[in-house]
Amino acid sequence: MRKKNKKHAEESGSDRWLLTYSDLITLLLGLFVILYAMSNIDTKKYAQLVEAFGGVFGSNTLDLQKGIGQKGLLEGFEEQLRIEKLLDESLGIKNGDSRISVTMNERGVTVHIQEELLFSSGESQLKRSSYQTLDSLAKVLSTLPNEIRVEGHTDNVPIHSAAFPSNWHLSVGRAINTAFYMMDKYQLDPERVSVVGYGENKPVAPNDTEAHRALNRRVDIVILMSQLTQTLNQQRQQALHGE
Repeated sequence: MRKKNKKHAEESGSDRWLLTYSDLITLLLGLFVILYAMSNIDTKKYAQLVEAFGGVFGSNTLDLQKGIGQKGLLEGFEEQLRIEKLLDESLGIKNGDSRISVTMNERGVTVHIQEELLFSSGESQLKRSSYQTLDSLAKVLSTLPNEIRVEGHTDNVPIHSAAFPSNWHLSVGRAINTAFYMMDKYQLDPERVSVVGYGENKPVAPNDTEAHRALNRRVDIVILMSQLTQTLNQQRQQALHGE
């Protein structure tokens, strides 16, 4: 009987290596889980980008993810964030000047500059006081390869003058003078600069108060992400067709 117990104890001791082995496997599994988690894309950033590019690729998040991939989307989004940061720093937006703001959407990064900073009421000639802001902006634009679109906007109060028979004429004149100043002084390539006037047709606020109308009287400088969106769309089409 004593021999039998001794034999059983020896067998139990010889199996202890299994416990060490199982502990090692568990630790390795935990390590792989951690590494996988670290390699995952930031879902918060991804969600923001899906929303931003919704107008280009539709609102179906699953199709967007399958067609383009998180990596390509985030690279584009991070490029927009980089440009936004450059503009914030150059224009001093963080200092609280409410007349300038920067936004992002599926088209790219847009700098909104209110009329007060650029023009006198009903005029299209740039104020001298606007030069510092446009200089700072043009210095950033001159370092970027993107196409640039300068858009003029007005409120809905009709204008009838010898120079401008309509708000549309005024908005075009303001866009042209803003774009030409930056092209002329900072040699921005005319091939990548375009201008358009929308008049009162694309308001950012209701034209029901003077404060709201002031928001609508603006020039938008859009740094277009067209090359990026074309690349992403091409990747999406290739993925959908299994190429």
